Amino acid sequence: MIAHADLLLFRLFRWQVAELSADTQVRFQPPDDDWRTAVPGITDMNGNPAGSLNVYLADVRENRRLRSNERERTTVGTEIHETPAPRRVDCHYLISAWSPVTVSPATEPTIDEHALLSEAALALGRSDVLDPVAICAATRPGLPAIPVPAPLLDEQMPVTLLPVEGFPKLGEFWGTMGPSHRWKPCLYAIVTVALKEAPRPAGPMVTTIYSHTLQRDLPATLNTRFHLGGTVHVSAADATPVPLAWVELLTPADTLVTIARADSSGRFVFADVPAGDYHLRARVAALPLPPSPPAPPQPAQPTSPVRAITVPEPSGSYDIVF
Repeated sequence: MIAHADLLLFRLFRWQVAELSADTQVRFQPPDDDWRTAVPGITDMNGNPAGSLNVYLADVRENRRLRSNERERTTVGTEIHETPAPRRVDCHYLISAWSPVTVSPATEPTIDEHALLSEAALALGRSDVLDPVAICAATRPGLPAIPVPAPLLDEQMPVTLLPVEGFPKLGEFWGTMGPSHRWKPCLYAIVTVALKEAPRPAGPMVTTIYSHTLQRDLPATLNTRFHLGGTVHVSAADATPVPLAWVELLTPADTLVTIARADSSGRFVFADVPAGDYHLRARVAALPLPPSPPAPPQPAQPTSPVRAITVPEPSGSYDIVF
């Protein structure tokens, strides 16, 4: 995700700072002697010597105020997977502007650098977040739109621009860039990124929960009830879940006992069901179908075949297929 922050900053500056017309004008290497040597050879899209931005990642620290123990659960087949909440990491960038012009009595390149630094600050300050969708879709000559990287599709990266306390050791920073270094002003920006982990298997899905109630010392009053849950699928060969289906719990004579609505993942739950034999049946407005090849017309309200079950079901599964 840190590399994705680099990508968004690169495209943001290329998009919104008019002077930065070529990719080589935005670099991420240390601003050391090698960088200073390269600056005079940096050119714009027309091949003319041009100013440049050095966007250097100077520090990376966890943002512990945003730490969370929350877990996101997803269903994969009959398994439950958990994804830990991502750690949030603050990426501390020092952004400096550089001119290829040599100082002379007639020229003062520092003024050009300050102007470029101001434009970079405006580009960062137009929003409190880096929006991957907008930044990847942005275009200008020499900057085509690109697909949004998959990890960034649902992400927003908060930006803290020029915190009042400043970068705590700017003098030491420039002191490490070479013996002939000179102090330069920098934009100090903090971009917060999420370090996402892959889902982890957490165990099999629970499909049946039972509860016993009875009066003390009266075993004959024992009453057992069940909570049961399953998933509605497109077919036995296609495990695609059917969202928002209506699921009916019926007696063996097909008399309605109760009805439940499946969620967006096709999961349904019936509560407080006595032990015994039942039928399950699902109805839905329309089944999810692949975009190609063209599917045959569907009935107005598809209905699944009736499935006979026993509560508690020996197989442990209450899934329904159309």
